[in-house]
Amino acid sequence: MTANATGPATAPDPTQPWTLSATEALAAFRTKELSPVDYLSSLIGRITSDDERINAVTEVVEEAVTSAREAETFYANATDDDLAEAAASRPLLGLPVIAKEKHAIAGRGLTQGLLHERDTIADNDAAIIARIRAAGGFVHARATSPEFSCATITHSPMWGVTRNPWNLDLSPGGSSGGSGAALAAGFAPLATASDIAGSTRLPAAFTGTVGYKAPYGRIPGAQPLAADWYRGDGPMARTVADAALLAKVMVGVDPSDHATIASPGFLDDFDPAEAADRLRGRKVALCVRLGDFPVGKDIEANTRAVASALESAGADVEEIALPWTAERIFETAFTHFGNLLAPAMRQATRGHEHTLAEYTVRFMDDAEAVAARRSFYDGLAMEAQIQAELASAMDGFDVLVAPTSAVAGLDADASYLDGIWVGADGVGREGGGIGREGGVGQADGTRSAGVGGDTDGVRLDHYWQAHMTMPFNICNRVPIVNVPSGMADCGIPTGVQVIAHPYDDTRAFDVAAAIEQLRPWTGLAPTVQLGSSDR
Repeated sequence: MTANATGPATAPDPTQPWTLSATEALAAFRTKELSPVDYLSSLIGRITSDDERINAVTEVVEEAVTSAREAETFYANATDDDLAEAAASRPLLGLPVIAKEKHAIAGRGLTQGLLHERDTIADNDAAIIARIRAAGGFVHARATSPEFSCATITHSPMWGVTRNPWNLDLSPGGSSGGSGAALAAGFAPLATASDIAGSTRLPAAFTGTVGYKAPYGRIPGAQPLAADWYRGDGPMARTVADAALLAKVMVGVDPSDHATIASPGFLDDFDPAEAADRLRGRKVALCVRLGDFPVGKDIEANTRAVASALESAGADVEEIALPWTAERIFETAFTHFGNLLAPAMRQATRGHEHTLAEYTVRFMDDAEAVAARRSFYDGLAMEAQIQAELASAMDGFDVLVAPTSAVAGLDADASYLDGIWVGADGVGREGGGIGREGGVGQADGTRSAGVGGDTDGVRLDHYWQAHMTMPFNICNRVPIVNVPSGMADCGIPTGVQVIAHPYDDTRAFDVAAAIEQLRPWTGLAPTVQLGSSDR
């Protein structure tokens, strides 16, 4: 099958169970209008019919049928008191969740996309998987990711190329690209994700879904890299309410992760139905470029439209500037990666370098090169400066709103080993293009066509400089919710990040839900019918 589909695109049929959100499905379970078994069957049918063209699923988990049948039996016989008790103690009862393959499931493979780990079997469930099960949910499928979750595209020798259901030529982003693509294609209402430099938020932006990057310590992770303060596991969904539903299940102290913090009453004050009404008087900072990131015209327009909608609903919106450069953010983050993540990756892949994707090798090389010239302490000092600058910029504001990616799209099968060239269509492509000294920005702040200026394109030295997520892993006590902002010229969605003050998660969810109400979003990509030449 070729990357392009030639048939017409059709909107999802709203009568099909797989189109329901998690909260809608739960309501239908409780009124006996829908069986958990029928819901699961509809989702599995969707995977069977559509994943050949998207390649977001590594495996379907057969035991999910047993869990769905148990939930079906409960709902068929439940009294009102039973339903009330289940809503409190098992809030996901009967809901299927697609899990990023890196999140361990006892007795199943755990490869992280690495060929040499294809025979590795997990001994235990990851903490968040165990919490999903305890809440009555179950994993019905697992999602692709790039090797070691170290790229913002999703392809690997292990899994092949995962494509964006909105435009099959383009990537759903990474590293949680399989989760984002699966949600947008209707394979699941909920998904697990992880984020060390944007791996939840970028796929959410590129697929028109919602992703929550929790503050460090809010959600347990796997040791020893759970000690890395850039990282964080979390939920993805098609609505803010659904993301909150799964987030509530994931948070809190876990003995397996010493960094986890108590989260009593987490999001208890969050009511998505009232979010827009609660905007009046909120102080919102708008920062379109986060310094000098080369933001595309369509992304800027969508971001400003979000800001205008917030202002029209009563928020006090003020545009601010931050003294960052994409180059400084990159240097800071890769000092961190070079001292922490790259050594772990080297140890885990020693003797198997010949089987690795080129982007994995390049990530380790780049991170080690930066760490060779900057010490661990240098990195801490650089991080402290960026954190102080963010705190100063957000002083007096409730939240900061900014684009999630400066680039509208990435080619699905590209590796971006030699930088990225962003053309007038806003898509970042490998090689070629117009070079520019420094690779990130011009002294006068102008940008090229498609990215805010008057020339043919812009070339960045490293593709990570095209994304606007890493600053908030450096400042990783802030909660962030990515929410769709509109469509890019290249035919896939764009997103904005709603960033709140450290551990003020409710505020981030409130404003994200308000944006969702003010600028409604379909959540599901149209289905493209394959022509005869594509089969």
